[in-house]
Amino acid sequence: MQTRNPLLNDFAELMTDAFGAAQAAGDEARSVFRAQADRVIVDMDLVSREEYDAVKAALAAGQEEIEDLKKRLDALEARVAKPASRATKPRKKATTAKKTPKSTS
Repeated sequence: MQTRNPLLNDFAELMTDAFGAAQAAGDEARSVFRAQADRVIVDMDLVSREEYDAVKAALAAGQEEIEDLKKRLDALEARVAKPASRATKPRKKATTAKKTPKSTS
């Protein structure tokens, strides 16, 4: 919107330029801050999201394998324990017919 007053036109142009400069300064400050933050993160030796997800998946797979191995171990221990418990039970004596001794005269 233009006015007939040149003073107001000059003031409007000055304000437009000032807002543009302020926005450019804000963008520059934002990019400088982002670059500094990236340097700090690199110095902290943080992991990326992809690395974190890969390690998390490997951990889950390892935990599943541990659970499977525990189940197998329990089954094997149960198989080993059953014959051992049978061996500790007293066996029944076999009944055999008594032979009578032959007399030798």
